[in-house]
Amino acid sequence: MIIWLASYPKSGNTWVRSFISSILFSKDGEANFDDLEKIKQYPSKKYFKNLVNNLQDINEVKKNWITSQEIINLDNKIKFFKTHHMNCAIENDDFTNEDNTFGVIYVVRDPRNVITSIMHHYHKSTYEEAKKFIFDEHNWLGFVKNEHEEKLENKIPTPIGSWQNHYKSWKKREKNFLLIKYENLISNPNEEFSKIIKYIESSMKLKIDKGKIDKAIHSCSFKNLSKLELKSEFMESTIDKKTGERKKFFNLGPNNDWKKLLDKDIRLEIEEKFNMEMRELGYL
Repeated sequence: MIIWLASYPKSGNTWVRSFISSILFSKDGEANFDDLEKIKQYPSKKYFKNLVNNLQDINEVKKNWITSQEIINLDNKIKFFKTHHMNCAIENDDFTNEDNTFGVIYVVRDPRNVITSIMHHYHKSTYEEAKKFIFDEHNWLGFVKNEHEEKLENKIPTPIGSWQNHYKSWKKREKNFLLIKYENLISNPNEEFSKIIKYIESSMKLKIDKGKIDKAIHSCSFKNLSKLELKSEFMESTIDKKTGERKKFFNLGPNNDWKKLLDKDIRLEIEEKFNMEMRELGYL
């Protein structure tokens, strides 16, 4: 059974995944990117390559969402998967179902700060472009531009929609649902990571050593993950199109402050567009 570690892009998913992988796969709680990769991303090629002929054909892919998850779950073990996929249905094909999903940890972030990270990670030249990205209700990731890119990339078409619709799509699932706010990871990491520990222990019937928990919380601070990225290449970072060099994945983090970076017009547009959800989450 799958526990989805779900989020809109650039909302702290990898930060939380670093902590969970340190708890589940390291010996002492020390973060490292090899353990991080043990929590796989879904969808990705390996889960569809024997099911579909064209990995870029969304009609083929969506018809095999459930089948691919049934194959993943043949071992009847609880496992975590990272996803940016909306919890949606397309033409009666559901992304997932109760038979394949055990639970969800959903990581959410103030959309006013999401767009500043989107601008950096997805090579947007202006905040206006980044705003359009999070406003787009028909937004998709995972389409490749040419055959060369398709061979290099582990991409599958992935509907993410707008920030608002993505959040609503996962929030509707109440069973075994844990909401983690990015801002709380910054202001009170011990409390937020403790919620995740309780969720893991309850879901997986584990008792995790306190020393390991303390080590994981310390080693998975944003500052320490940024240092780790400097020491070892992190494959989820993107390539700068101008320089050809990898851009920092753990970039601004706590220093990503919309109050300093966004102009008033864009801020007001975001607050109007997402008003209900932002109030619900305490962002307004």
